[in-house]
Amino acid sequence: MITIISGTNRKNSVSSKVAHLYQSHLLQHQVESNIVDLADLPQDFVFTALYDNNGRNSKFNKFLDQLRASEKYVFIIPEYNGSFPGVLKAFIDGMEYPNSFRDKKCALVGISSGMQGAGLALSHMTDIFNYLGMHVLALKPKLARIEQNFDGEEVTDKLYGELLEEQVKKLLEF
Repeated sequence: MITIISGTNRKNSVSSKVAHLYQSHLLQHQVESNIVDLADLPQDFVFTALYDNNGRNSKFNKFLDQLRASEKYVFIIPEYNGSFPGVLKAFIDGMEYPNSFRDKKCALVGISSGMQGAGLALSHMTDIFNYLGMHVLALKPKLARIEQNFDGEEVTDKLYGELLEEQVKKLLEF
């Protein structure tokens, strides 16, 4: 099972739509996946599920259970203020340390309204996952100017489509 994480808590986000697109790519390869949308997190999780409260928030624990069931992950990471959303870092901080991600594998996809495709965000996230002992796939598509290159269901840029498909294949072999 592969878990796809939509890396923002913004409702009806482009990240969520790209997560569903990625899931359809996996289905074309007969691979099951589930989506964790951070927009569905309990609003109080930062105070009720982290650190000394780890394991005590039953709503947040459902997210933990989904992640535990996976050996591979795909993180759809939007660019916020030159990095990734703080809610994504808080979500990671809510995982059981140090073993939630150790020796597991992930792929990263960056999206941005601007020209860089969340390159810095992907770099920051790679550093965090390396620290946690997770193996990060080297191919990290950076989908820049996402509003011009994604119609809400499909990427309209041919190269972006090819990069996503190539990443899916590499993730399955990884």
